[in-house]
Formats: sequence, C-alpha cells, structure tokens
Amino acid sequence: MRIPSTIRAAAVLAAGALALTGCSVQGGGSGEGGGDYPSRPVEFTVPTEPGGSTDLITRALAKSLEEPLGAQIPVVNKPGANGKIAGKDVFSGNPDGYRVAVMPQSLFAVGPLVVDDPDAITLEDMTFVKGLTVEDYVMVVPSGSRFKTVEDVLAADGVKYGTSGAGTGNQLAQALLFGSAKVDATAVPFDGGGPQLTAVLGGKVDVGTVHVAEAYEQIQAGALRPLVAFSKERLKALPEVPTATESGYDIVVDQRRFVAAPPGLPTDVRDTLASAIDKAVASPEYGKLLEDNHIGRWEVGGDAVGKQLKSARDGFRAMTERLGIDLSGQS
Repeated sequence: MRIPSTIRAAAVLAAGALALTGCSVQGGGSGEGGGDYPSRPVEFTVPTEPGGSTDLITRALAKSLEEPLGAQIPVVNKPGANGKIAGKDVFSGNPDGYRVAVMPQSLFAVGPLVVDDPDAITLEDMTFVKGLTVEDYVMVVPSGSRFKTVEDVLAADGVKYGTSGAGTGNQLAQALLFGSAKVDATAVPFDGGGPQLTAVLGGKVDVGTVHVAEAYEQIQAGALRPLVAFSKERLKALPEVPTATESGYDIVVDQRRFVAAPPGLPTDVRDTLASAIDKAVASPEYGKLLEDNHIGRWEVGGDAVGKQLKSARDGFRAMTERLGIDLSGQS
C-alpha cells in the first residue's frame, strides 16, 4: 500500500528524533521529594512502532515541548497489546513526572469488550495529564465496488469487512453499524490499518474502515470511495461523506490520544507538565503535522480525559450488550 506522502515525510523527521540523548536541565515547579521539576529529561513512551500516528504526534509534541518545559524529551517506543505493554511499564513506575506515556482511548473503551483481562490497565492506574488529539474513521470500498453508498452495503445479503485488529475503534464502529442494521456481516482482522487497506483495495474484503489519513490520498486519486464517517459531524477533509448518524444510525466512534503518568503524580508536577503542553501544541510545527494528517485537536485537561474515557467505555458496552454484539469472537 502506498503510504501518504505527509506521513512519509513526518516519519523521516521522526527517525532523526530517535537519536535524542538526555542531559540534566533545570526547570520550574516543585516535584516529589523537593527540588525543581524537571531537573532531568522527561521520557515520553509511545505504545506503537515508529512511524504511525501516535508516534508522529508524540515526536512532534516532544520537539515543541522541550523549550516551554525546560527539559529534553526523549521518545521511547514500546509497542504491543494495543498499548498495554507500554502502559504497564510506565504506570508501575515512580509518580515523579519523569516518565509519561501517550495512550489510546481504544485500550480502555474498546479493549475490555474484546478480552476479559484480569490484568488490564484500569482508569485508576493512571494520572491523566492532558488530552491531545482525536482521529476519525471513514468506511471505504474500492472505486470499482458494487457498493455506491452505505445504504447499498447495509442492504447486502452478506458482507465481509476488514478491521485493523481486535480491540480497535474501527472494529467497534463497523460491528455497531452492521449490528444496528441487522446485516449478516463477518469481520476479517488484519495486523494494522495498512494491511487492512491493502485488503480492501485488493478485494479480499468488501469494505473496511480506517483513519482518514490512511485513506485520504487513495480517495483523492480515485482508487477508493468513501461511504460513511463515524464522526459527530461531517469531516472537514471529506465534506461530501455523510455521517453514520445522518444515515440513521447513532454511532460515533473515534480514536483519542492523551498524556498519562503513574497514579499519585503530585498536582504541581501535573500542572507544570500540562501548562508546558499547552504551549507546545500551539506551535506552528505541531499544528502543521495535525493538519497535514487530518488529525483533530482534543486539548482538554486531565479531569476531562478521565470523564471521556469512562463515558466511552460505559457507552460502548451498553450499545454492544443491547445489540447482542460479541466482539471477542472477531479476533
């Protein structure tokens, strides 16, 4: 699959950031045990491989954050289990503000619907520092597909739909749509959005749902046809595409990312870090990355992050139970 040029360019810049090394830099604010915070580098952990949306967002944030925070920001990748490996590693550490993670909403709102994990990270296992971004999903088909509209898909006798894996927002969005419309649909999981999109283009599945940035260039080139968006409002990048709500199905599913630290992070440390992030996300370089990749801003405080995650978790569970949807059988 051809990777969007904006993501390729950002990935080149991200590769250079891997060479960052830490040194002690004085900053403002008092941390646990006295002294100034930060007095050494603040490590940001990414729960994915280098080059994806979370990685690019984190590296752009880190670059813009160093000056207002007064510290170097090394970025470390710890992929696996939709974010659980990174989260377990970071949130079991000292709550001193020197190790934080950029986490996905799906781990806490969708993952529990797929796997009953007694060792799962809970909302109480973190201190929420700041909300960052929101990415919307769009359902697509090849340009030569017999499906011209989402209504055509929902009228089909049977549909095979691709997902980027178990516990992902696109899996949930499609399951809710097909469940609401009572369509005989079969999920076909792939290892990520790229392989899923390749399968859609190659006709291995009938439809697939991906982040806007993953499909945008192929849509503009005429290789893909967008059918429906799972956003609250029509997408700025694809204003002609109706939302699921407009199509008669009250389904809004997106992917949100936020900064979190171990539980017990001192309030003054959290406030210092959050204030510096506010300055960082206002930088032109960070804003351009979001704009080029069709990523929205979700710059809310830590308390609002916790409320959103709880609302999404409880709301999605209620919808799947009402519709009789079992996501655990789709992995």
